[in-house]
Amino acid sequence: MPTPQPTVAPAPTGVPLPASPDPVGIERALARVTHLVGRVRQYERPMAVAGLSLGRAAAAILRHAAGSDPLRPGAPAARPSVEASPVTRQPGRLEKDGRVQRVPAPEDRRARRVRPTEAGPTAADRIREVNLRGTRVAPADRPPEDLRLLAELSPRMVGDFVARAEAGIEP
Repeated sequence: MPTPQPTVAPAPTGVPLPASPDPVGIERALARVTHLVGRVRQYERPMAVAGLSLGRAAAAILRHAAGSDPLRPGAPAARPSVEASPVTRQPGRLEKDGRVQRVPAPEDRRARRVRPTEAGPTAADRIREVNLRGTRVAPADRPPEDLRLLAELSPRMVGDFVARAEAGIEP
């Protein structure tokens, strides 16, 4: 029988949760997840299942472009949490593969934006579906309340961590 897991009462909407009573445990858990997600094998396997051969940066740009208005080719690289060199050359590769196209920017016809072609969202959907399979399987044995809390807290916490990373870490 699985060990019962403690539950945490969620904060009311719009009210930040108090600081963790166990920041070391959270940091260790995040480091383990980061390590797991960062492993090449963990990336290549889902890409193979999706029938795609895209690098991490290309897949991230494609997913972002498929869900937004046309974006500047280097837009993801402008964020401090994203490495510029792998990102800036990906739109050209994706265009060569027929997954995105460059279009004139409405505010400046000399500037270009990246917009997915018909093949772009299809590839992004395949990546998302493969990732969702793993997301559904991993916690499948957890109680519904745990899954609800995970679904509620994860986006908020990731947003907090991204905001902190992009603002810079204070000494």
